[in-house]
Amino acid sequence: MISGIILAAGMSTRMGRPKALLDWGGQPLVCYQVRQLQEAGCDEVIVVLGHKADNISREMRTMKCRTMLNPRYQHGRAGSLRIGAKAVNRDTDAILITDVDTPRPAVFLKALIDAHRPEIAVTRPIHRGSRGHPIVVAGRLREELMAVTDEAEGLHAVLRAHATEVGEVDAGELLDLDFNTPEEYQAALRRYGLGG
Repeated sequence: MISGIILAAGMSTRMGRPKALLDWGGQPLVCYQVRQLQEAGCDEVIVVLGHKADNISREMRTMKCRTMLNPRYQHGRAGSLRIGAKAVNRDTDAILITDVDTPRPAVFLKALIDAHRPEIAVTRPIHRGSRGHPIVVAGRLREELMAVTDEAEGLHAVLRAHATEVGEVDAGELLDLDFNTPEEYQAALRRYGLGG
């Protein structure tokens, strides 16, 4: 069983509006993300919301996924990860974790999932020596994910604890695709032929 977690609780301060609701190929970015994870083979997708959760939920009403609320979203990303990890099926074999602002096509997500092996803890994308997102984490690390804190460096602490059990997949130029400002968003739209 493969689970997917989309972290979409942040305030999108630099963007000036919720990144989850940005248009990405004619649909809200969060909906694109859910569909890509499902097409890639995720048996369940959990979206963790926080800031503007009601607005985002309305746009997702036809999506076949579960939404979880992080009421303390202002306190950092680790809280959202804890909530997402707790929501996934306890028998899951692997958990794909992604941020809402790092869209990846299903074909790449499937390659990442297919590359993951039970004996390794983490499979992550890499390009020219740089590591990025999303990552696939072994289901056996679910309880570790449920215990992360921002004070202890959140997900980075889990990755560091399992640094000798990491697999890598070359992501090519996709590794650079994320956006925090309107200018970066418009550049991403142009780069991928989505307007802007």
